[in-house]
Amino acid sequence: MNKRALVVAVILVLLVILFYYVVGNKEQPPVEEEGITLLVITRHSSTITQLYKEAFLSSEIAKKYNIADIRFINPHPAIWIETIKRVGNIGIAWGGGPTIHNLLADEGLLLPISSTDVLQTLQCIPKDIGGMELVRYDGSGRPLWIATAISSFGIIVNHPILEKYDLPTPKKWEDLASLELSKILPKPAVAYSRSTQSGSHTRIYQIILQKFGWDEGWAILARLAANGRPYGGSVEALTALESGEVPIAIGIDFYGYTAQVEVPGTEYIIPYNETIIGGDPISLLKTSKHKEEALAFITWALSQEGQSLLLDRRVNRLPVRPDVFDTDIGKSRKDLREAYRKVMENVGIRFDEERARRTYFAVALYFDSVFCDPHDSLVKAWRLLTKAYLDGKLNKREFEEISRKLGGPLSWKQNGTTYIFTEEFAASINLKVRDDPNFSSKIASLWREAAEKRYREIISLISGG
Repeated sequence: MNKRALVVAVILVLLVILFYYVVGNKEQPPVEEEGITLLVITRHSSTITQLYKEAFLSSEIAKKYNIADIRFINPHPAIWIETIKRVGNIGIAWGGGPTIHNLLADEGLLLPISSTDVLQTLQCIPKDIGGMELVRYDGSGRPLWIATAISSFGIIVNHPILEKYDLPTPKKWEDLASLELSKILPKPAVAYSRSTQSGSHTRIYQIILQKFGWDEGWAILARLAANGRPYGGSVEALTALESGEVPIAIGIDFYGYTAQVEVPGTEYIIPYNETIIGGDPISLLKTSKHKEEALAFITWALSQEGQSLLLDRRVNRLPVRPDVFDTDIGKSRKDLREAYRKVMENVGIRFDEERARRTYFAVALYFDSVFCDPHDSLVKAWRLLTKAYLDGKLNKREFEEISRKLGGPLSWKQNGTTYIFTEEFAASINLKVRDDPNFSSKIASLWREAAEKRYREIISLISGG
């Protein structure tokens, strides 16, 4: 009887618990919705994204749209499209330059921006700068992307280190490929990034190719690479400059402005009539599950409040809206106001975005395979060449001829067919380089072998071996 009573008691307790969860919970008030989380794919640093996250989430517009969180993901540009399609709910693409946003547009991943608030904000933004568009429109005249910041690409110098090695201050891209900088080899004079690791440095390589032409551009890039050292990314290249390891680095403008703030004796130089000055976009993705809320962030990023964060001393970027310099923080950043003035007065080159997009991935892989992987051989060939010329063993014509050969587009044989790395060939394999790892690995190996062979031939020619 005691056992039976215990069983009955247990059953009664279980029935009470079941009644509470089934009936009692129905009578509880509904739980409030927690709020919306926005997902943003970006190339911006964690410093920028954290600063923007904190400011935006405390803004009135975030509260109005019940936005509780904003999360940033930062994959390599080569896998942006794959990442967007795989994740499936990314709402905004931000930063990374026009080329990557144009690629997203080509893939049909961008939605036209039709928000009245955003369209009104466009009245505060210049239509172009230095001939480069700050807004891209679709066929119906609707914005596909809008620049949130102005970018330029240039040369960052550490004057005390230049003086230490008695080197001239470079003013143009070709100065980085000069005979003068080779005089301190094997110590590198120029810090630059592996192309596959930096979108901003790849942009500089593209600028040089368009400014000087495909063949001459590669010859200049070869000598630039030989005068310097490849680093793992643009941050590492900047660190090498700031630490005094090298006297010169290439980089995007806000790296230069930040160096000027943090490291005495550094200067950012925009090569006159040799670079591009353009916008760094933001766009609305087709995969967005919260379109109105995503547009709210875009609106805020283009507002005076959002734009003013670019002037923070941890960021040091130029806003796309000139009226930001009328704010309190704008008035306190006379250095960036002066930088803005210089940018507006600089004459940029007519840069063809479509042309850059057609060869983007092929150019990046070729640069790394030909100049970075066999870097020691490249430097050895260049050192022997410059020494032979300075010692009078080569005349100017011979020196220039071999210099052009050092970096001219490679040729190689594959399955009995001879190929040349022309711009047309680069365009023909561009997407295959991006999408097919086996193909990329194989062709990179062929390029490395061809480059090593060329450098050995030049070394043998000069050495008389």
